[in-house]
Amino acid sequence: MAHSLSPLCSLSTCKNNKQYYKSFRQNSTLFPVSLGIHISGLAFERLGKRLNRRHAISATAVSNDKVEARSGSFQTNGGALKSKKVMVIGGDGYCGWATALHLSNKGYEVAIVDNMVRRLFDQQLGLDSLTPISSIHNRIRRWKALTGNDIQLYIGDICDFEFLSEAFKSFEPDAAVHFGEQRSAPYSMIDRSRAVFTQHNNVIGTLNVLFAIKEFQEHCHLVKLGTMGEYGTPNIDIEEGYITITHNGRTDTLPYPKQASSFYHLSKVHDSNNIAFTCKAWGIRATDLNQGVVYGVRTDETEMHEELCNRLDYDAVFGTALNRFCVQAAVGHPLTVYGKGGQTRGYLDIRDTVQCVELAIANPAKPGEFRVFNQFTEQFSVNELAALVTNAGKKLGFEVQTISVPNPRVEAEEHYYNAKHTKLVELGLKPHLLSDSLLDSLLNFAIKYKDRVDTKQIMPSVSWKKISAKPKTVAA
Repeated sequence: MAHSLSPLCSLSTCKNNKQYYKSFRQNSTLFPVSLGIHISGLAFERLGKRLNRRHAISATAVSNDKVEARSGSFQTNGGALKSKKVMVIGGDGYCGWATALHLSNKGYEVAIVDNMVRRLFDQQLGLDSLTPISSIHNRIRRWKALTGNDIQLYIGDICDFEFLSEAFKSFEPDAAVHFGEQRSAPYSMIDRSRAVFTQHNNVIGTLNVLFAIKEFQEHCHLVKLGTMGEYGTPNIDIEEGYITITHNGRTDTLPYPKQASSFYHLSKVHDSNNIAFTCKAWGIRATDLNQGVVYGVRTDETEMHEELCNRLDYDAVFGTALNRFCVQAAVGHPLTVYGKGGQTRGYLDIRDTVQCVELAIANPAKPGEFRVFNQFTEQFSVNELAALVTNAGKKLGFEVQTISVPNPRVEAEEHYYNAKHTKLVELGLKPHLLSDSLLDSLLNFAIKYKDRVDTKQIMPSVSWKKISAKPKTVAA
């Protein structure tokens, strides 16, 4: 992986991170809003080699009122209020950026760790967010100017344990929220190199986080973003992480069986197994948030200024179903339903993503406990989503059409699906359910930026069955 660095960061890399941090802080006048940035020189070098070697693509182809008001604070033994420190790994991404701002706004002391590779993926594949997104440096400066809150920034690859170690020792997080993974199933199915990259990046990166917690911050609570896709579509109810079964007269509670459907989903299964093992062996405390499909773009914090705007992906590689449908409707493109359209999944508003993460942090797992929460609020089939967008579009004067396209994935297109999702509600989740007003808002948002839509990116171009060892260029 490589880094996208602001021109303002005219910095030399250095393999000695401690020396590098020292020299960087001496030049902190480059950042007038107290933007603390730490960049791993070793990570920079290794990332560049990894992607330059494996992912070269042609251009045609990323009274306690005070405590309650600032929920990120806690009382020390001496009675003083102290902010809880949260490291958001992958904090420049879709879910990570919204979460970092939300936690900072709630009084947590936040640090973002990111290698900026998500932006590089867009450059590789000729993609772009529907929304114009500012650099991470400008985002953090703007947040500081608006709220007075600092967000520290560590730029580097968590697959580089030297970099991650220095970040942990420097920031000393009480909780680590881990979004820092390649999160697209289609991306992992483009070719062999990207399948290998996805598994290496996700599994090794998570292993490094686990070792960093063990070695440097053993009380740190890991909040890991998993996926409902780990479960597949079994013909029985999906429980939250565990299932109690009776076999040959004996009963036990076991991890729920996993039926991953892509190299990306398989990496998440490996993560879950590694986290569960280290909780048992080392006493790590961890919460695995098996998240459904996220939709929406706005949170209270990203609405505060245009420079805080989140990304919105509508393409067939990174775009999720409802976001894609709303953009397609806005530009007059038929909604693309894959196959029969009976594929059913759990969905949630991005405002509920940040709320769920905050609830997990505020109610941490116990030492040695591996909790699994199913993080979604409603279930829809693809056909049901298409119908909802069609009706919402008609109210706005659109003539929305739907077409069935050959399903590029290997999955059941008609199936039973009933997943439990009660644990976060029990902790206090107040869900934002999908409504006509929300769909109107999302459609109007898509209309606002429709001139940025590249319709050539809408149709699926990645086939599960046609993946090959030969590096593939995604056609523009």
